[in-house]
Amino acid sequence: MLGKVCLGVLGLLAANNATADWTLNMTRGVTELSAETYDLHMQVLYWCCAIGVLIFGAMIFSLVRHRKSQGVRAATFSHSMTAEVIWTTIPIIILMVMAVPTTRTMLKLEDSRKPDMTIVATAYQWRWHYAYQGHDVDFYSSLSRTSGDARRLNSGIDPYTVENYLLDVDNPLVVPQGAKIRLLLTSNDVVHAWWVPELAIKKDAIPGFMNETWFKADVIGTYRGQCAELCGMNHGYMPIVVEVVDPRDYTHWLAAKQPAMARQSAAVETMK
Repeated sequence: MLGKVCLGVLGLLAANNATADWTLNMTRGVTELSAETYDLHMQVLYWCCAIGVLIFGAMIFSLVRHRKSQGVRAATFSHSMTAEVIWTTIPIIILMVMAVPTTRTMLKLEDSRKPDMTIVATAYQWRWHYAYQGHDVDFYSSLSRTSGDARRLNSGIDPYTVENYLLDVDNPLVVPQGAKIRLLLTSNDVVHAWWVPELAIKKDAIPGFMNETWFKADVIGTYRGQCAELCGMNHGYMPIVVEVVDPRDYTHWLAAKQPAMARQSAAVETMK
């Protein structure tokens, strides 16, 4: 029986589909703050592991070394001031060592002053709307058609054949590399959450409230996330895609997007 279980576990580990998105640790990310957050996470993890080894090591040693079968008798003392001072002082020192860098990083996470650009992200059931402040560019970002077709019951499409299944959109959020992007988050209906692990951002989008965060991506690439707040029956079909491009490519994208938005606005006015 044990052999079958081991073979099953090995089979899962060997399966590409099973391990494609399997991770045991926090994502390091592509921003300076995501790297700092990752380093803090690892520092706390190392402290916890070291404390666990010491405490459980002492417990196991005591259980083995001082067991009744060895003729050991229980101690009769009931209080030790020295022990209490030691096990109170050491945790305080550890907490202070962790608190200083944590506070510094938390302050940076909330410091969205002097951004290079501001984008308003409004959540809807079940899509995102992005408005680039000062550039007259705004659009909706919804689940891509390929993922939308594959997710339907009896579609006949194997989801494993769809690239970035449920993590692709028709209109990604495009931002320039190295620019400080202030993101203003709100919602049109219920509570949603804008979550992109590689940017180390997870902020709620709340109706009637403007939440604020920021990021500065240093690495060109495409970064994917999802709504992380249960927001209705199509919650799982509300992905987020951020494309970080070269500043020159961003300028070209923006120039191409603005005439398209102007034509769209003119068409809307004509229909009125």
